[in-house]
Amino acid sequence: MEQNFQTSFIPKKPIIEQRSTPVRAVSFFSVISIFILFATLLFSVGLFFYKGIEKRSIAKMESDLELAKNRFEPAKIAELQVLDKRLRAGSEILGRHVAVTPIFKALEAITMKSVRYTKFDYIFAEGQKDAKIAVKISGMAIGYRSVALQSDLFAKNKNLIDPVFLNLTLDEGGNVLFDLEFSVDPTFVDYKKTVQTTEI
Repeated sequence: MEQNFQTSFIPKKPIIEQRSTPVRAVSFFSVISIFILFATLLFSVGLFFYKGIEKRSIAKMESDLELAKNRFEPAKIAELQVLDKRLRAGSEILGRHVAVTPIFKALEAITMKSVRYTKFDYIFAEGQKDAKIAVKISGMAIGYRSVALQSDLFAKNKNLIDPVFLNLTLDEGGNVLFDLEFSVDPTFVDYKKTVQTTEI
């Protein structure tokens, strides 16, 4: 019996076995990590360039400032600084200066012809803010009636605060000798204000 051999040169199985590689799924955390890494790199590069730009900008500003300084005369600047100190000191002195002229004008306006003053003194408490100025006056009037009327005129003047007539005595000629005390608001005798009102 003849055996039928079928020979085929085409292999039935592949010579090299193909292995299938399983596809790995990219995790969410890996994506986030990569994003953070790129963001950090971009930020670092941007910061590096920004730092360079800022350094150049600061150097340019310094050179501009040096040029501006050189345009001014240092001797003139020193002279102006001394002048500024003097002006500030002058303003401070004028701010504390008291002008008694308004008190004299007020006395002139309200004093009767039958009354005259023989002594005038005032006390200004320095160092105390908004301290009232105490005024003491000695005078002479023709009779007690003149003193009473004069007291009424003082009471009506709003700039002379709490006027009080003291030590009323008669002299040899029948005239009444008196002492008068009152206070004045510092704004009433402010030198700057007085100068401004006289200029107007």
